[in-house]
Formats: sequence, structure tokens, C-alpha cells
Amino acid sequence: MAYRKTRNHEDYMLGGRNLPSWVAALSAGASDMSGWLIMGLPGAIYATGLIESWIAVGLLIGSYLNWRLVAPRLRAYSEVSRNSITIPSFFENRLRDRTRVLRTVASLIILVFFTLYISSGMVAGGIFFETTFGGDYLVGMLIVTAVTLCYTLFGGFLGASLTDVVQGLIMVTALVVVPIIAIISIGGFGETAAIVETVGAGNLSFFGGGALTTGAAALIIISGLAWGLGYFGQPHIIVRFMALRSPQEAASARRVGTSWQFLSLLGAISTGLIGIAYFDKFGGATQNPETVVLLISQVLLHPFVAGLVLASVLAAIMSTLSSQLIVCSSALVEDIYRAVKKPAPSEKTLVVLGRLGVLVVAIIAGLLAISPNDSILALVAFAWAGFGAAFGPIVLLSLYWRKLTNWGAIAGMLTGSATVFIWKAFDTGLYELLPAFAVALVVTICVSLATYRHQEEISQEFKAAEAML
Repeated sequence: MAYRKTRNHEDYMLGGRNLPSWVAALSAGASDMSGWLIMGLPGAIYATGLIESWIAVGLLIGSYLNWRLVAPRLRAYSEVSRNSITIPSFFENRLRDRTRVLRTVASLIILVFFTLYISSGMVAGGIFFETTFGGDYLVGMLIVTAVTLCYTLFGGFLGASLTDVVQGLIMVTALVVVPIIAIISIGGFGETAAIVETVGAGNLSFFGGGALTTGAAALIIISGLAWGLGYFGQPHIIVRFMALRSPQEAASARRVGTSWQFLSLLGAISTGLIGIAYFDKFGGATQNPETVVLLISQVLLHPFVAGLVLASVLAAIMSTLSSQLIVCSSALVEDIYRAVKKPAPSEKTLVVLGRLGVLVVAIIAGLLAISPNDSILALVAFAWAGFGAAFGPIVLLSLYWRKLTNWGAIAGMLTGSATVFIWKAFDTGLYELLPAFAVALVVTICVSLATYRHQEEISQEFKAAEAML
């Protein structure tokens, strides 16, 4: 259906700016919550306890603020500013960058971090097949990648968004059903909580319960909350804002999206905690914490229902993979190829190149995923930090500050990205997103103030975008 509705390049990359609010909300949520929601987050809770739930608190706050502060303004401004259909093109048009440097740098950052991000999804797919069927990691990874590629190549942005809706509903259903049934099988909420507390004194404490030093607990809490900052710069999420039918639909989308996310995160945290009690009582503890949801569902549920829960894991992986492949394709075709190709290629050529871009990025990410050397959560955390630091400050300032300049944005993106890599190398225990975001914000403001020149055209655009709200 999406293939038949994709008539030109804008349709393939942005669905013709015609997404209903509830589709945009569920699509953004499913694209955001990849395999780490059903594998990575429950695994972290299972291994460390409730202190890891600060990640969920940070994400919930960040998601709400993203819908509140960014969604309506970005939908309005991206249309007013020469009908920008990608984040790099929006930056270039908004800041009137005639050098093409800003657009190119933004596109390269997208390709670098998304290749790592996509690779994490493929790793999750391989681990899923290995754990569930006792199958081969590589075969599982290739199957998940091939199926996702199939519908993304043909359906484009609209195909990815519509499948995201179904996948998002499957995910939230599984994350509500599994913990409820697990608690009943253990003997009720009271007994579950008692066992969890007995296994580890700090398991039910948001602050580590004495199992950690004050400094270590503070670092975990601050780092968890810092995840929320990443939302402002995630291209595969905020591009959904640009695809809304109107800026006014952001309000209803916010309510749907925040509710979906609250239920999903609560289910993931609950399942991780309940897994501690379940495996302590009945035995058969998992050696890989990130497979706790898979094992509980296979043991507890009727095979058919367990199959639906396992499908939710695939849904989480595939919904994010498809969205990220589309953004990478747009970076290659819309922001690099189309920017340098003269004369402009035809719409048909652009759609074909868009599909080729999806294929190329998938192959590179697949090669990286053949021999994974990190956990799913760690891979996602690094890519999340990269986008949050590189793009987050620029997105916010471009929507709310008229004095942002192209050179300020370029300096901010480069310093934000570099700080993520440098901070990660030193391994201080503090999530690299927080210092990198702060550095990028300060550098962007300072360089913008030093290079600012009033442009009446930009001022008029700013007013026109506000008028649309």
C-alpha cells in the first residue's frame, strides 16, 4: 500500500507530510524503542536493580519535552524554510548556509552514528534467534535484516511508519502481559518483592540501597537522567514531527506517544525486576541478562502466546532499523548526492537512489554486526549520545534563537561529536551525552555570537513559522 502511495522523492522520504497524529506518535515511539527496550533495559534492571530505571525516567521526561518543545515548531519551520524534508537540509535552509559544509557535516554524522545504531539492531536480531531457537547468530541476523530491508526498500517512510504502528502495539501488549503473568506464577506482588529484596539488598532501591557508594550511585542517576537530552537530536524520531499533517496535531500526538512510552518503560522495568524473583524461585537463571524477557515468556506462556511475545522483540528491532535506514538513505541521496549533482536528477532517479542507499548502509552495518564486541544497550547508548550531542543543541537553538549561524552550528556539531568519542575513551562513569551536549551548546552559542549578521529573510521566516503555530 505504501509503495503505491509513493509517487515522488518527498513521499519516499517523508510520506508527503500527511501522517495522522496517532500514527506519528506510535511510529516515533516504536522507532525510538529498539531491541534495547525488550532486551537491553530489562537486562540492566535484572543485573543491577531499580537504580538503572533512571534511564527510563530520563527518557520519559525527554520524550515529553521533545513533543512539547520541538514537534510543533519543527513541523512549521521545516515547511516554511523552503520545504525542508531532512534534518541536514533544514539546517542549511534555516541558516542560509551557501557553503554546503553544514549539510555535508550533518549528513556524515548521521551516516557514522546510524551505521553503529543499525548495527546494534542487527546484533539484537542475531541474539534473539540464538536464544529463542538455539540457532546460528549470523543466520538470525541476516533473516531480520533481510525482512526489514524488504519492506523498507519498497514502502519507504510511509511503509516504515505504518508497520511501526503495528509493531508498537505488539510491543506494549507484550510488556504489559509478561510481568502480570510472571507475578501471578510467583505467588503475588508481595512475595515477588520479598524475593527480589532478598536476592540483592539494593534491588528495589532507586538509589542503590547501600550496595553502591554515594558517588557511584550519583553517577548512575545523573547519567540515566541525561538520556532524556538525547531526544532533541535523534533524526529518526524528529523526522516524524516534520511528517505531521499540521503543527497543531503535535498536541494529540504527544498524549498518545507519552502514554505508550510510559506503559512500555514500566513493563520493561517490571519484567527485569520480576525476572530476579522468578529465576531465584524456580531456577534456570539466564547467563545473558538481556534475554530475561525471552526466557520468561517461553517458560510461562502457551507456545502461541509466547510466539506473539517473541514477535514483539522482532517488532522492536525492525521498527527502529527501518526508520534509521530511511534517514541514512535521505542523508546519502537528498543531502549529499542531490546537493552536488547538477542538473538536478529526476524524481524517479531519486527514489531509485534512495532504495540503493538503504541497501548500501544495511550491508555496511551488517558487516560490523558479524562479530559484536559490546552489549546492545552499550551500542545504543553511544549512538544515542552522538546524535544527542551533535544535533540536540542545534535543533533547539534553530527553533528558538534567531542569532544562530551556520558557523556556530558547524562548530557545535563537530565539538559535540568529538566530545562523545573523547569522553567515552576516558571512561569516567558519567554518560558521555551530558558533557558533550553542554560543550556543544556553549560552543554553538559563542561562535554564533561572534559570526552573527542580521538577515531580514531569516527574521521573516522565523515570524512565519511562529504564525503557523
